Amino acid sequence: MTELAENPLLVGLGPRRTPEPCVLVVFGASGDLTRRKIFPALYSLACRHLLPERFAVVGVARSDWSDDEFRERMEHAVREFGRDDFKQEVWDWLAEGTRYLSTDFADESGENRLGALLNELDEERGTRGNRVYYLAVPPQAMETVVTALGKRRSTQGWTRLIVEKPFGHDLESARRLTQRISRHFAEEEVFRIDHYLGKETVQNMLALRFANGIFEPIWNRQFIDHIQITVAESLGIEGRAGYYEEAGAIRDIFQNHLLQLVALTAMEPPIDFTADSVRNEKVKVLKAMHTPGPKHVVRGQYGPGYIEGKPVPGYREEEGVAPGSMTDTYVAAKLFVDNWRWADTPFYVRTGKRLPRRETTIGIQFKRAPHPPFEESATEELRPNLLLVHVQPDEGVSLAIGAKVPGQGMKIRTVHMDFMYGGAFRTELPEAYERLLLDAMLGDQTLFTRSDEVEEQWALVDAIVAAWKRDQPAFPNYAAGTWGPAAADDLVHRDGRNWLRP
Repeated sequence: MTELAENPLLVGLGPRRTPEPCVLVVFGASGDLTRRKIFPALYSLACRHLLPERFAVVGVARSDWSDDEFRERMEHAVREFGRDDFKQEVWDWLAEGTRYLSTDFADESGENRLGALLNELDEERGTRGNRVYYLAVPPQAMETVVTALGKRRSTQGWTRLIVEKPFGHDLESARRLTQRISRHFAEEEVFRIDHYLGKETVQNMLALRFANGIFEPIWNRQFIDHIQITVAESLGIEGRAGYYEEAGAIRDIFQNHLLQLVALTAMEPPIDFTADSVRNEKVKVLKAMHTPGPKHVVRGQYGPGYIEGKPVPGYREEEGVAPGSMTDTYVAAKLFVDNWRWADTPFYVRTGKRLPRRETTIGIQFKRAPHPPFEESATEELRPNLLLVHVQPDEGVSLAIGAKVPGQGMKIRTVHMDFMYGGAFRTELPEAYERLLLDAMLGDQTLFTRSDEVEEQWALVDAIVAAWKRDQPAFPNYAAGTWGPAAADDLVHRDGRNWLRP
């Protein structure tokens, strides 16, 4: 084996934050996630010498491929989806430790062959029995794989389990899955992945609040009028009708991404930035969030329309979708966090498919300045101060302030102070999966959700869905390429407010 320490790519490099030797086993390796995210992320980590010196990857799936065929497919994936220029020597090092096993998840003989392959890699690659199992499998296969892995786990080395969302379909199924996992794996070995938490700008929310003395004193109901969080997608369901018909927007995005963004925005300062300290504060927010009433939740489904000038079909016209489907593709809600910091401060959240553009933003709207002396000279363009965090696609932070218009007289209007990651740091932002894969190998759970977080999120969603069962909305109720149903605008207009338009 060619040791990475002997690789010329490492010459001149100082100490790095690298994990211990290990094998990454990806279940469901023939799927899109492995091709678009996991292997490009591994390649980027290899480019930066952040993978362990002794490392191997095993892809496990039903597709009948050889090792070489799997490597070839993953090389094409890295060339197509990787953010770094392709370097043959980096790929050759990663490919050298890459294997593939064709088997059914519930096949005992396949389990035996996987165990033998992992033992072989321990000898060949020096991975010391350390395992990271990545479950990129359908929800219905998860319990089967977890049980098989638990029964055969080795006493040598450590084991970590990365579980892709969705973690259950509702509170009951999430608890059942947690119980099944806990029979074989301790909570500190389980990494429930939410890729939004790996985004640099989401993590920057913590730095923005707790590393800057100007924000924390005003980060409360006394100074903030309301908060808006938008997770907008211009894409449709992209051939995932089987999953989406069961999940809808409320389980696909609202239950995890949106509620996590609320928790990060509203949380109290942790005593330190260890995993449990951060997650303890997020759980407190989720526990303090009461179930919104029917008037405070809007659901929608897109009909035919236009995205960037091109016609697109309605949801019910998508392949695999029932003609009379009542699945939600849009959810907006007015949430309240009932604690001392946020009492009576609304959190307006929304997510939807086939909206005009892909955009994830967190908007902190401050209250108007009390009795400004130049109120009569303010132009119509003067708005309250707004701190806008751009999570994607144009990562950065913008602060709207009032400023005098040049010239005679005291004319005031809103201007923007912008910080963009690309311009400030002159470096390309890492993909979320790079950070999350590396953290899982290091055993750092800070950016992964804990079981009690997941249960609190599902409890809120289950209560909303239970209320929905009592009525049948008229779907579709918004055209593709618009910002959602009219009822979503009414949700904020009733309070004398408007949605922020990107």
